[in-house]
Amino acid sequence: MEQTVQAEIITIGDELLIGQVVDTNSAWMAEQLNHADIAVYQITSVHDSAEHIRQALSDALRRSDIVLLTGGLGPTKDDITKRVLCDFFHTRLVESEEVKQHVEQLYKDRPVVLNRLTATQWLVPESAIILENRIGSAPLMVWEQENKIVASMPGVPKEMQVAMDEQILPFLQQRLHARGVNTHIYHRTLTVRGIPESALAIELEPWESALPSGLHLAYLPKDGTIRLRLSSYGECTIGEVESQFGRLRELVRPYLM
Repeated sequence: MEQTVQAEIITIGDELLIGQVVDTNSAWMAEQLNHADIAVYQITSVHDSAEHIRQALSDALRRSDIVLLTGGLGPTKDDITKRVLCDFFHTRLVESEEVKQHVEQLYKDRPVVLNRLTATQWLVPESAIILENRIGSAPLMVWEQENKIVASMPGVPKEMQVAMDEQILPFLQQRLHARGVNTHIYHRTLTVRGIPESALAIELEPWESALPSGLHLAYLPKDGTIRLRLSSYGECTIGEVESQFGRLRELVRPYLM
């Protein structure tokens, strides 16, 4: 049986919890992780509070193999993620010449930005693996502890997306491959209409109850239709998934869109 790799996402920022900013990062990250065959177990949003961040990270590490954080990496006093991570991992901030050169090059045509606050961006946790943030000043920070991986990225969506595409996902895939982890997530979806959700569930109950333990059916009703999603998180082969999906299609054929 393949090993399931489980991740959690923690988004940091008061603006998310007062409705000032919509958390689009989590949905985008979850989709990318799913494509990479990494199952997302939980998504959490927390205040810009040291204790709240520490507790969320501690809880996530008890449950999951990978924890991805976004937000709180700017140069102002309300951005505390870097300091909290230093405390959590019992390390200190040190100057990174590589990050300094990157930031100076990034803002070479905007000297007003290169001030004493921006200079704090090239202070990095000594124990972290530092990856380049190609389009921003905040370095990407990664820790590996007891086969767990923690990665911290900026909350700015464009920066986070570039960081995930260019650095974080390749890093995760390389590490998982080196550990011999082999897992696949499969989703198969079809849409039906013309039958209430409860009536459909009754019709499918004998088949659904007999599904292998690694296969799960979700009912997703919307605007008079129902999407049926059959999923396996590393516990079934593609052949098993396709076989059961074919059977599901036959059972709901009268209602297929």
